Amino acid sequence: MGAVIRRGAEDLLAAARVLADGVLFERALDVDAAGSVPEHNLDLLRDAGFYGLWTPHDVGGCGLDELERLPILEALAGGCLTTAFTWAQHGGGSANAARTPPGSVLHERWARALATGERRSGVAFAHVLRPEPCLFAERAGDGWLLRGVAPFVTGWGHIDAVLVAAHDADRLVWMLIPANEARTLTSRRLRLAAVDSSVTVEMHFDSHAVGDDHVVEVIGYGEWLALYRLGLRTNGALMLGVASRALTLLGPSPLDAEVDAAREALHAADVDEMAECRAQVGYVGIRATSALVSAVGGRAITVAHHAQRLAREALFLLVQGQTAEIRAGHLRRLGATESKH
Repeated sequence: MGAVIRRGAEDLLAAARVLADGVLFERALDVDAAGSVPEHNLDLLRDAGFYGLWTPHDVGGCGLDELERLPILEALAGGCLTTAFTWAQHGGGSANAARTPPGSVLHERWARALATGERRSGVAFAHVLRPEPCLFAERAGDGWLLRGVAPFVTGWGHIDAVLVAAHDADRLVWMLIPANEARTLTSRRLRLAAVDSSVTVEMHFDSHAVGDDHVVEVIGYGEWLALYRLGLRTNGALMLGVASRALTLLGPSPLDAEVDAAREALHAADVDEMAECRAQVGYVGIRATSALVSAVGGRAITVAHHAQRLAREALFLLVQGQTAEIRAGHLRRLGATESKH
């Protein structure tokens, strides 16, 4: 069981940098090839208190705000993106469990256990941004039946709960359910070009019954989308971590200032500026990792070198958490469409 560690943002950031540089980075190539992120890596994050980043003190969390979390996410991603990405999926389930009413089934079962890292969670909602819904919730008695597919769920086999979103007409039903396979809930592993050891699966729901006591909320799609846009900053921190690691290996270059400027803009962005700032972060991340590959030369494309790993991870992050607005920004910067500026 994870201990509750009460630390401030500065102490947590210092601990993240030590862990990233001294342990995670040294193991990152092995983790990349392992097929599954080692439990030991996730336990290190738990023991350092990082599973509480998204929750308040009253449930055993760290009580940090978004801007305090970002440098920690960046540091850990620069150590080992596979480990950091698997761990970062925990935030959605943990934060939602913490805001359920005290005394409720969800709160009592999950809030403290997730905040302390005693239990781990993942998320299943990337699909709700697709033009055509693929996972549906249908009202049935005192609960819901889930039918369809959640195409990208990370950490399968490492997580105890999963935060699922399903369409009910123009609403989204959000529920926190046990991450256990059953006759009506099965998974199919996806093979990824990067971060494959995160064990990302496609979840299939065949009239899977979920009781009302597992429902976090039912919210209009438009209302949820507005809230989602506020959270786009977080994914950018992961790319900044990968880019910064590449530049550390590359040595001083003009790209250092570009990454710093992209970070500053992302941290300061309001919701209407977020997509463009994310696109810029993605663009400098691709350039930073490509520069490292070019500088290293032929050795960079051997599996024993970090350059190829970081370049693949940057490509992964280019599409992870991507919206139509962010995609358009990437394409403009890459010269695939005409610039509107």
